[in-house]
Amino acid sequence: MNRRNFVKNSLATAPLAFSKGLMENKPSHKVDVPVLVLATNWGFSWTVDEFCAKAKAEGYDGIEMWWQTDPVKQKAVFDALQKHEMQIGFLCGGNGPDFEKHQSAFQNAIKQASTNQTQKPLYINCHSGKDYFEFEQNSKLIEFTIDQTAKTGISVLHETHRSRMCFAAHVTRKFLDKYPKMGLTLDISHWTNVHESLLEDQEENVAKALERVGHIHARVGHQEGPQVNDPRAPEWEKTVARHFEWWDKALENQIKNGANRVTFLTEFGPPNYLPTLPFSNMPVANLWDINVHMLKTIKARYQ
Repeated sequence: MNRRNFVKNSLATAPLAFSKGLMENKPSHKVDVPVLVLATNWGFSWTVDEFCAKAKAEGYDGIEMWWQTDPVKQKAVFDALQKHEMQIGFLCGGNGPDFEKHQSAFQNAIKQASTNQTQKPLYINCHSGKDYFEFEQNSKLIEFTIDQTAKTGISVLHETHRSRMCFAAHVTRKFLDKYPKMGLTLDISHWTNVHESLLEDQEENVAKALERVGHIHARVGHQEGPQVNDPRAPEWEKTVARHFEWWDKALENQIKNGANRVTFLTEFGPPNYLPTLPFSNMPVANLWDINVHMLKTIKARYQ
């Protein structure tokens, strides 16, 4: 059997029993606020109009994508959102090792995204700082986002992301202890990779993080990587269930704190996040189908 047929046949026959098990728990996890699930354009070459059309057809409530600084690209995004009646969460960040330049780019992007007059975002998700910046430097970014949230009423959240300031559970805990108003986008798949565990020895730090979650990136990681090859595969049943335990608690905390909606992004990514076969570099699963599977599982569990 050649590689192409192997992949095709494997996907066609993959057992999905454990996903049914997750959905059967729906009554105990149903929430009384809207559950908005957004799509990522990461890994797809469609125009923003095509992307919104496809996401809408699958049942997504909106999209998450990088804030566009170019006015022409901004208009394309705003037009597509209006045409397809979709909502959006903006992604902002800074890059590079020079802190002053990083800080300037970071602040400018957030200011523009949070004060634009065309499309109010559900939230702003930040790729914040660097893991090698000084604690005091990263703290300046947090202080800015807290201030911007207070000014605009839009939650500006820091993603738990490798290479960024919230790259590890114990490091993030230090920021959370210092800043009671700091909010997080939980992408805990990064932490399973960083700590090479399902965080059994980080329970207190994880619990603290789950108290501050304002948005969830629903990707499933594992001890040796930020993304399982296919969450529908039975060998990942316990790992997927572990992630849902974290997400359950994050939602419980948000609602307890007065949230009037909760948001998810189905953020399984393309190669090299998505494993490939050697030599051919063929992805072992269909990226769009995986994310739509996560959309349906989330909706079934919580609505």
